[in-house]
Amino acid sequence: MASAAEQLAANLNLGTLSKATELKQRIWFTLGALLVYRIGTYIPLPGVDASVIGEMFATRGGGGILGMFDMFSGGALSRMTVFALNIMPYISASIIIQLMSAAIPALETLKKEGEQGRKRLNQYTRYLTVLIAMLQAYGIAVGLEGMRGSFGAAVIDPGMFFRLSCVVSLVGGTMFLMWIGEQITARGIGNGTSLIIFSGIVANVPHALASLLELGRTGALSPVFILGFIVIAVAVIGFIVFIERAQRRIVIQYPKRQVGQRMFGGDSTHMPLKINTSGVIPPIFASSILLIPATIAGFSARGGDPGLLGVIGNALAHGQPLYMVVYAAMIIFFSYFYTAVVFNPQETADNLKKYGGFIPGIRPGTNTADYFDHVLTRLTTIGALYLVVVCLLPEILISNYGVPFYFGGTSIMIVVSVTMDTVTQIQSHLLAHQYEGLIKKARVKGRGR
Repeated sequence: MASAAEQLAANLNLGTLSKATELKQRIWFTLGALLVYRIGTYIPLPGVDASVIGEMFATRGGGGILGMFDMFSGGALSRMTVFALNIMPYISASIIIQLMSAAIPALETLKKEGEQGRKRLNQYTRYLTVLIAMLQAYGIAVGLEGMRGSFGAAVIDPGMFFRLSCVVSLVGGTMFLMWIGEQITARGIGNGTSLIIFSGIVANVPHALASLLELGRTGALSPVFILGFIVIAVAVIGFIVFIERAQRRIVIQYPKRQVGQRMFGGDSTHMPLKINTSGVIPPIFASSILLIPATIAGFSARGGDPGLLGVIGNALAHGQPLYMVVYAAMIIFFSYFYTAVVFNPQETADNLKKYGGFIPGIRPGTNTADYFDHVLTRLTTIGALYLVVVCLLPEILISNYGVPFYFGGTSIMIVVSVTMDTVTQIQSHLLAHQYEGLIKKARVKGRGR
């Protein structure tokens, strides 16, 4: 028999959405904030010739780490705008602080202090974001001064003033995006940081589809292949949705206790463990690390002799056997590593023991921690293999058939995951609105009686 919450969820429709005034305000605020972000991706960086940057991306940077970051930024990096760094420094800082919280006792203590500790960690994340953004912005400024194309130099007036203005503009753009992301999370719907990356990827999907159809029109790809590719893309999206929603539910039992002449407790619940606990972090880490040698080799190549770095870059290029093997191995490694960081079996077992919970048939304490570790290891293995399949299949299509870079496994996973999370939050707001309506009706009936 369906629960009350499931019955309410089945009755959700557009009529319910039209009555949820607060939810509509949140949605409009989110759309407005994302519109401001998209406008900012077209504000050029002072003192930079955008035509030279576009030529550089077209010839050397489209498939490397710059191409991946340009995809996340919605084309802001290839146009060299004030949002060229996008929200990536903030994401890097968040991941670093999260990893350090598991290794440094002082940060781990802050993590356990509740709301106050969370605010302190957020403040440290902001400081680290500024530092990372300043380093990346200065590196971009120095790199831009050395770029030349058929249209001339990339920087109109190089010098210390240009570097200072470039750093201020890029760091300011990143901090503004970080503020927009926090405002979306607090006053809008969904996770603001994820939605910014999501909107950047989705904004370039029409251009990628047009490029794919253009390949079919010119005869580079057959219509049968394009149709098969669309079918595969739909199947991969369905597979991602299935795995991301899959859970291993561990039954948790709470003992009964007697207070006076009444019995309390004895409830049974479950602890959901996702198959893919690490999310999209392993593919992003693996892609970033693997694309660094190829990108450096592309920029440092001189004459006909590629050198040792060029040989390594060619061996780790898209579609090469070594790239595929190392990419899969690094995804598996980061899946286990990040899962171990975000889920501590011993801490979870101690918390269950503290509140009197236990797994039926498993002794509390060390045995429970070992059971969690055993289950999580098997789930992580399945999740890592799933990430390898989802990420390597698009890589094969990109390298062998020239499919646009925006159809990569990482971008598809981000789009699907963010969409699912946003839809779930919208449903939660609609359920809360319906509960409020039921409570108001019950109060009115009680007053009438």
